[in-house]
Amino acid sequence: MEKIICFGETLWDMLPTGKMPGGAPMNVAIHLKYNGYDPVMISRVGNDDLGKELVAYLKAKKMDVTYIQTGQTHLTGVVKANITNKNEVSYKIVEPVAWDYIQYDDEVAELVKHSDVFIYGSLAARSVTTQETLLKYLPLAKLKVFDVNLRPPHYTQQRVQQLLQFADIAKMNHLELREIVGWLGAHSEEKTNMEFLKKFFNLKQLIVTRGENGAAALTAEGYFEQAGYLVEVEDTIGSGDAFLATYLSNYLQQQPTSVCLQKACLIGAFVATRPGATPEYDPTQVGETFTQT
Repeated sequence: MEKIICFGETLWDMLPTGKMPGGAPMNVAIHLKYNGYDPVMISRVGNDDLGKELVAYLKAKKMDVTYIQTGQTHLTGVVKANITNKNEVSYKIVEPVAWDYIQYDDEVAELVKHSDVFIYGSLAARSVTTQETLLKYLPLAKLKVFDVNLRPPHYTQQRVQQLLQFADIAKMNHLELREIVGWLGAHSEEKTNMEFLKKFFNLKQLIVTRGENGAAALTAEGYFEQAGYLVEVEDTIGSGDAFLATYLSNYLQQQPTSVCLQKACLIGAFVATRPGATPEYDPTQVGETFTQT
C-alpha cells in the first residue's frame, strides 16, 4: 500500500446549518481513507476548542494526526462558506490562522522522502512560513500531486507557477485552466490549453474538472473525457476533493485513465448530493444509478 502525505490547511467550514470540518488537503486525505489508504496529514491547528474538535474528528475517522502541529499564537482556521448558489460556493477564508504557520520538521522531511505520493495545494502557500516549509519538502517527494485551488485573493501568478514546476500530476478546474494559460499568453479551446500546459510544466498528467459537465485528463497515453452525472445538489463543498482522491486511488491501482475519470466523477457527484465535504461512503457501494449529462 502506497504511503501518501497530504500537506496544507485543516479548518472548519462555517455553513448556515453549522460548522463542518474542511480544507482541501484534509478532505482529500479523508476520501483517500474511505478508499482504503492510510494518508498522513501535515497541518497545524490552534490550541483552542476548534483545534481540539478538529483533531478529535480526524481521530474518529482513524486518521493519523501525529504530524498536525498545535500552535499557541494563532487560532484554528475557519472559512465562511456562502452556499446561496449551491453549484458555485463562495468562500471567505480568515487569515492569519494556525495553518499559515506550519513549521518545517526534520522528522517530517524524512517521512516525505520515504513516501510514495505528496499532495499539496496553492492555498496553504499564501503565507511565507507555510510556503517556505512546503518548498523544503517538495524536492524530497517522489510523486507530487498539485491540487490547484485558486481562491482570490490568496494566490499570485508567480506562486502558482512555482508550485506547478514541482508537480508531476496537476488537477484544476476549467476556469483555473483558462486563467493559468492566460498568464502564459496562450488562449485556445480547452484540449489545446491542456496540451500547452502539460508540455510547458512537463507534467505527467493534467486533470481538468468541469463541475456537472464531467472532467478530462491528458496523460502519456492520450486525451480522455468523462461526462458528468445529473444529481440533486445539496452543496458542492468537497466534490473536487472526493474526485481527486478517487482518481488517485484508481491511478495507484493502475486502473486505465478512463476508469479513474469515470469513478472520480461518480464519487464527486455523490458527494455533491450530501451536506459537507466528507460524508461517509463505501466507494464500492456508490451505485451508478446517476444519469450522465
